Amino acid sequence: MRHYVMGIALICGGIASATPMARAQQAADSVKGARFFVTGDPAKPRPATPSQGLMLMGGGDWDKQAFAWFAKKAGYGHILILRASGDGEGGREMFATMAGVQSVSTILFTDRAASTDPRVLAAIAKADGIFLAGATRRNMSASGKGRRLPVRWTRMSRRASRSRAPAPASPCWAGRLTARWTAAASISFKALSDPLGDAVTLVGDFLHMPRLAHIITDTHFNERDRLGRLIAFVAKARATGDPTAIGLGVDEAGTLCVEANGQATFYGPANTHAWLVQPQGIPKLIPGRPLDWADIRITGIAPGERIDLNTMAVSKPAFVGMAKVVAGRLIDAPCRPAATGRWRSMAGQA
Repeated sequence: MRHYVMGIALICGGIASATPMARAQQAADSVKGARFFVTGDPAKPRPATPSQGLMLMGGGDWDKQAFAWFAKKAGYGHILILRASGDGEGGREMFATMAGVQSVSTILFTDRAASTDPRVLAAIAKADGIFLAGATRRNMSASGKGRRLPVRWTRMSRRASRSRAPAPASPCWAGRLTARWTAAASISFKALSDPLGDAVTLVGDFLHMPRLAHIITDTHFNERDRLGRLIAFVAKARATGDPTAIGLGVDEAGTLCVEANGQATFYGPANTHAWLVQPQGIPKLIPGRPLDWADIRITGIAPGERIDLNTMAVSKPAFVGMAKVVAGRLIDAPCRPAATGRWRSMAGQA
């Protein structure tokens, strides 16, 4: 099963202030290559049995509906944050925001050698819900040639997806999940001008997530004009060995919550969307040359609406359009309504 990673952070949401009790409970410990932070009581029994699920987060503020969904999927038990930068502050905020969970722990990796530490592996195995923080994917996937920690995460993701039935050992995944991940190419124009260039970096086999094979996802989507960038990544994936690759973008503050059966609901404030990008055929790419690609179907998914990740059918599309790329320039792409309620065109956007 082919998989890509391009913007991952297994749970993300609106930031609430940590309570004084949560701060008092915060503690730090360490092993070689990792530091541990704990908020709450990891010894408390979980109130309910976890069931499988996956959240694709757009970044920005946390959506309360999505967070409530995640807490329920995790059985209101114990959440584990994996990150390669920062500290335990996010765990305190999550504990205060994610009402009802028993604890939120953070493992801050400072060296990839910690991926084989028994305490690290035990914490991952026991987690009811897992949050993979944004910088973690970059530092662990792109730095160095060693890949032990990604391999461990891959094994756990396979364990999480092996059964559709609820199981105590099956953690709930949430996050800014992507089918592949890029270390660069934050500007659509640069990516479209040379999809085979260094600005479009694909990394495979970092995680194996249910329902996300052949899907490249991106985040902060409309806010950072990433439609052209996502198309460039899909073009490179198709041209280099994955002819069925498609794209899925999530607007900032939006969240796509995926059930074990592949049915997904989009949550977010008004005028946020998930974007389904389904091009036709395989583009002919030439190193150093801009992309030319016609017949790129783009479908918008509004808050409260659903997408079936088995068939990619959208229940009630917010918008549907056919875009194209001509000499590296994105043309005729549909766009969601602006906050004013008026539509703004993305025609000619780079």
